[in-house]
Amino acid sequence: MERLLPELAWRGLLADHTPGLPERLARGPITGYVGFDPTARSLQIGNLVQVMLLAHLQQAGGKPVVLVGGGTGLIGDPSGKRVERLLLDEAAVETNAELQRQQLGRFLEFGPGPHDAEMLNNLEWLAMLDVVGFLRDIGKHFTVNYMLQKESVKSRLDSGISYTEFSYMLLQAYDFLHLFRTRNCELQLGGSDQWGNITAGTELIRRVAGGEAHGLSTPLVTTAGGAKFGKTEDGSVWLDPEMTSPYQFYQFWVNVDDRDAESYLKIFTFDGREEIDALLAMHTRDAGARAPHKRLAFDATSRVHGETVARQVREASRIIFGELDPRDADPTTWKTLAAELPSGALPADFASGVQAVELVARSTLVKSKSEARRLLSQGGISLNGEPLSIDASTSPTDLLAGRYLWLRRGKKTDFIFTAST
Repeated sequence: MERLLPELAWRGLLADHTPGLPERLARGPITGYVGFDPTARSLQIGNLVQVMLLAHLQQAGGKPVVLVGGGTGLIGDPSGKRVERLLLDEAAVETNAELQRQQLGRFLEFGPGPHDAEMLNNLEWLAMLDVVGFLRDIGKHFTVNYMLQKESVKSRLDSGISYTEFSYMLLQAYDFLHLFRTRNCELQLGGSDQWGNITAGTELIRRVAGGEAHGLSTPLVTTAGGAKFGKTEDGSVWLDPEMTSPYQFYQFWVNVDDRDAESYLKIFTFDGREEIDALLAMHTRDAGARAPHKRLAFDATSRVHGETVARQVREASRIIFGELDPRDADPTTWKTLAAELPSGALPADFASGVQAVELVARSTLVKSKSEARRLLSQGGISLNGEPLSIDASTSPTDLLAGRYLWLRRGKKTDFIFTAST
């Protein structure tokens, strides 16, 4: 366990920890927990920072506890947003928790063993609290001034914070106390924005139980441009394939800024120093090959969606980037691309041959036949990766994998015709 902190520090996963944690880890295995918000059916890639934290804890010999905020999820927490979170009913929270557990199972080993991960729901004990008892036994240990100094509360004072959300710190501290008592959980982990809540829990354990507990936080992960990690123009990147397709998931990682590739490899993969250094050396020699990005994308996609799916979307990506002959791709790859790119049914008269101008005009690449004719004459349209001439005629022999025609305008605008089965 004593190697945990140096490993996290090297990977950029360590922002702060409570005094005495290195000495505690040197004494042997520890149980640590991270709380997850159950208000969505899926985790998003921003959650992966904390998931990887738990995975490293387990690999080091500790026991990870995944705490679903079933109780606090019914309330919300001071998230830094100007509006409170959507409040869910118990059935929705339970459904979301199970779906998230399935996703976490790709990173953590769940089971009954001493080092196996365990998932708990704080609704189990928070629902049993009575107001008078909670205020008497827990609330008395926190002054309002103490709570106002915490960043999670302070950041919401100007925009407004309800008493419901203001109480979140007490509930999270009580969670830690309950886990300390019932699971011998001595460590809470979370993002740096949770540091105030984490230390509130360690202080409550000291006062109420006379025990020693610890906290550990990770830095806020951002892009090289300073943007919040995990956000795109289309919104969040989710682990659920129905919310973010595996192809889009892969594309997010393979397109990260060169300046972020090294840090993301350290944070989001289990690759060691030598492997990462080798990838970075390859990038220095040939930046265009994007070796670190492809490794990152394949590793992340394999872990979340499985290796078979990762191979399919990697092949699809290679076609789009001109790294693979489209004729060498299998039907599954083209099915993936047809689902991701603009597409439409192959013209009914295709079997008898369709002129290039007519074919392009029936796609979404142009608005008229005159525009199609102009682009074709300028060499601006390709078919299946090859320039399409204005006087060409297409036929069934041009179909890829027996069903698909791939048109491209310029370097980034695509359309796929698909033949009916």
